[in-house]
Amino acid sequence: MSVRTRFAPSPTGYLHIGGARTALFSWAYARKLGGKFILRIEDTDRERSTEASTQAILDAMAWLKLDYDEGPFYQMQRLDRYREVAEQLIADGHAYRCYASKAELDAMREQQRARGEKPRYDGRWRPENAKGKAPPAGVEPLIRFRNPDDGDVAWRDLVKGDIAINNTELDDLVILRADGVPTYNFGVVVDDIDMQMTHVIRGDDHVNNTPRQINIFRALGADLPFFAHVPMILGSDGERLSKRHGAVSVMQYEEEGYLPAALNNYLARLGWSHGDEEVFSLQQFVDWFDLEHISRSAAQFNPEKLLWLNQQYLKGADNALLGDALARRLAEHGAEGPFEASKLAAVAELLKPRASTLVELADASVYFFRPVHASADLLAQHLTPTARACLEDLRHRFAGIHWRREDIGRAVKELLAARKLKMPELAMPLRVAVCGTPHTPSIDATLELIGQAEVIDRLRRALAAPAA
Repeated sequence: MSVRTRFAPSPTGYLHIGGARTALFSWAYARKLGGKFILRIEDTDRERSTEASTQAILDAMAWLKLDYDEGPFYQMQRLDRYREVAEQLIADGHAYRCYASKAELDAMREQQRARGEKPRYDGRWRPENAKGKAPPAGVEPLIRFRNPDDGDVAWRDLVKGDIAINNTELDDLVILRADGVPTYNFGVVVDDIDMQMTHVIRGDDHVNNTPRQINIFRALGADLPFFAHVPMILGSDGERLSKRHGAVSVMQYEEEGYLPAALNNYLARLGWSHGDEEVFSLQQFVDWFDLEHISRSAAQFNPEKLLWLNQQYLKGADNALLGDALARRLAEHGAEGPFEASKLAAVAELLKPRASTLVELADASVYFFRPVHASADLLAQHLTPTARACLEDLRHRFAGIHWRREDIGRAVKELLAARKLKMPELAMPLRVAVCGTPHTPSIDATLELIGQAEVIDRLRRALAAPAA
């Protein structure tokens, strides 16, 4: 059978860094081996699951370009199947109905704690313990899996190595609630069997669930998938990753101007490596990926490293694609389209070496597409009477030249020579008057992109404003 992997998030929130990395690893493993990657939405938490969270997960997967071959499948659409399998387990002696109330179970656990015991279900409704006991009236039973009483549950984890848990550590877990909704450990097993999963790649916070799931697989006579539990991602302080470490939803990175290729590259290096390679494409990652090189120790999330990586991707990004991204963000800055594609691409090429994110790129590009008025302080500082006279002279010179970078530069140099000035004495006031800021890329390249008529008009309006 060919490799089949899956990503199975719960739609109780947005897709975060840890989940995105799990999805990436599962996707890459299937792609590397020519298998299938399945998306399953585990939406059985009725109180916390939302359509908005589901859509956010789908949007994040699309943005990261993690395409799936089957799905999305939704557990809440499969309730009849879980009931069918639970009844099969009862018939085979591997499950039973339990009528214990919540209050009864709470009292049981309190008594166990008082005796210094580990709280666990005591099997009171196992068939051999419930003989002659009539089910209480009006109580809807739930269904529990009858866990083996002895022996070990052992498996060779493809990341962590050999793991074994004694069955005495496990109690009879609930597999189907009274309302017919499966619990996590049961739903996962039924789905993984039905969807023919060969490899289950997930976070190592699921290691404790695995022996319970293996026992259910075996009770159903099903082959076990291979398990690979990926270590957690921690913050730089060694604590579990949270928002205070900069770990936010995947789509917030999109909002903040990160490129999906950069985020994928960074996630790939969180707990996996290929020699000393730092910057690589998604296809290279697929070609190189294996489970053997996933680290057994926790990875540390470093926002500064992610930002650096995004900067590298911006520098190498296609200018036309960056121009498209700019166009979508310029409206937020009050610039009205339509924008000329060639100008967008040229602006992106000029500015991308100076930006770390698309947000920075868009912020820096506004004056190419609409006038940006300098503050009163900047005008007072740079548009002195001497500077105004120079800019008026330059405005007339600009009107009589071909609007090419070299001709713009020549006009500026001729004025500097004629007035015996140094470049900053003219360039800074010129930038403030035309761009609204004293900091731009090369002034001749900047003015060329803004356009001859627009530059002359902006100079006219800046010089018409009253001097401070």
